[in-house]
Amino acid sequence: MYKTNTAQRTFSSVNNFKFFNLEKVRFIIKDGTGLDIAYAYEDLVFSEHGIFIFQFDENNPNTFYCWFNKDCIEKDRVTLLNSLIKSAVLNKTIIIYKGKFEMNQQEGKEQISVNFINS
Repeated sequence: MYKTNTAQRTFSSVNNFKFFNLEKVRFIIKDGTGLDIAYAYEDLVFSEHGIFIFQFDENNPNTFYCWFNKDCIEKDRVTLLNSLIKSAVLNKTIIIYKGKFEMNQQEGKEQISVNFINS
């Protein structure tokens, strides 16, 4: 489950599956930042250490949205984003910065809530 500032989405195994090119994202992240993918769920790809999240564009396989952890230092965010964009261009894809996010683990549950904050 994750939330946006306007809506909440909950996923189940009943949803239709859409396949995304995870290997392309993995390469762009590794090439641009040296980081690995920590976790992928539905249309979201979480970077190692929870620094940023890539979100696939359902309509364009060559466009990715990027969200940064709200606790990421601004200077580091700009540096990482520029490196990701440079790697994306070399791989004929586009990264669009969407804003920030925060993650919260629900007490007593193995469930994480992600709140997206549009910039």
